[in-house]
Amino acid sequence: MNQPKLTGLVAATHTPFKDDGSLNLPVVEKQAGHLLATGVSAAFVNGTTGESHSLTVDERLALADRWSAVVRGTPLKLIVHVGANALKDAATLAAQAEKLRAHAVAALAPSYFKPRSIDTLIACCREITRAAPATAFYHYDIPGMTGVSLPMPDFLAAASDRLPTLAGVKFSNPDLMAYQKCLHFNNNHFDIPWGTDEYLLAALALGARGAVGSTYNFAAPIFTRMITAFNNNDLPTARTEQYRAVQLIDLLASFGYMPAAKATMSFLGVDVGPARLPHPPLAPAQTTQLRTALENLGLFNWLRP
Repeated sequence: MNQPKLTGLVAATHTPFKDDGSLNLPVVEKQAGHLLATGVSAAFVNGTTGESHSLTVDERLALADRWSAVVRGTPLKLIVHVGANALKDAATLAAQAEKLRAHAVAALAPSYFKPRSIDTLIACCREITRAAPATAFYHYDIPGMTGVSLPMPDFLAAASDRLPTLAGVKFSNPDLMAYQKCLHFNNNHFDIPWGTDEYLLAALALGARGAVGSTYNFAAPIFTRMITAFNNNDLPTARTEQYRAVQLIDLLASFGYMPAAKATMSFLGVDVGPARLPHPPLAPAQTTQLRTALENLGLFNWLRP
């Protein structure tokens, strides 16, 4: 499908919850404003960071609808993740995204009953793309979460003529060899946004132009400086910024990544609430410890213009 490729940082956004666990849709406006202020180019909603598998279909529909209304008329593109174990649910979500005129839809593979072959994966994707025949489609390859580990270069080769709206692959997979093959497939025909924040500098060196990740919600300035330094052939600065991101991600993971990342958003004035179970909540003392640890790391200084 001929469509401009994603460039820059695409934030995989959090789903905002109230303390009682219900959706807190008014917060979306503040999330979008924060992304625009920090130079993010697009919002990837209802994905892994959005806890999509912990949401009902109705909640996912409501969240996509709210994001669509908020970003309308702004430079922020909207990409809606629609993947689900039930392909009829995925098709319902994709059809809504097309009605909302989303920039694209994306879908990870079913992950309970898993596709065991490229042909079966393509058949699953076809059920989704048929529901949104005028909207660009990205397969979301994240084997660490789905347990589906199929070679993406082979997927592109087999799917090229069978999925007319296929725009590319959201590559959340540290296999840099396969990533290069996808980038170069058919003279760079497909868009392959990088999806592992910890390795973004390596992906840039191999030709990445766009990246989708959770840390771009709260750490976009670090990555923007890294990309600028890389483009200016200033590798020492780029490496410094990448290592700052690695230290940040490592720290958040030590507290439990999802609840810690959402708490970090609240420290920046965008309260997206707690994570849902099975992510355990942070106790008040842990939240205090996290803030102190982030201050000691230097995060709030790193985020200054």
